[in-house]
Amino acid sequence: MQRMGMVIGIKPEMIAEYKRLHAAVWPDVLAQIAQSNIRNYSIFLREPENLLFGYWEYHGTDFAADMARMAADPVTRDWWTHTDPCQSPLVSRAEGEQWAMMQEVFHVD
Repeated sequence: MQRMGMVIGIKPEMIAEYKRLHAAVWPDVLAQIAQSNIRNYSIFLREPENLLFGYWEYHGTDFAADMARMAADPVTRDWWTHTDPCQSPLVSRAEGEQWAMMQEVFHVD
């Protein structure tokens, strides 16, 4: 299992919409997340900085392939047409990233 964290900005005027969307995530999107070997997925909001922090645990063996399969899923792609306009990707993110991945520097159970 690999713990993964990521961050992205959120447009202040879109916070209510983003919360509304995530209060009722589409079942097919949730199924795709599970099929992509992602467990224990949470998104946190930090105001007034307007940052979203995402955390999940990856239980697969080929992260790139699982993420490619997720990105190819038509329902997930449709979901992203609703969520992406709410977000403000960080300038410092890696090429091809929407959310900027983070390095784990500490963990304790």
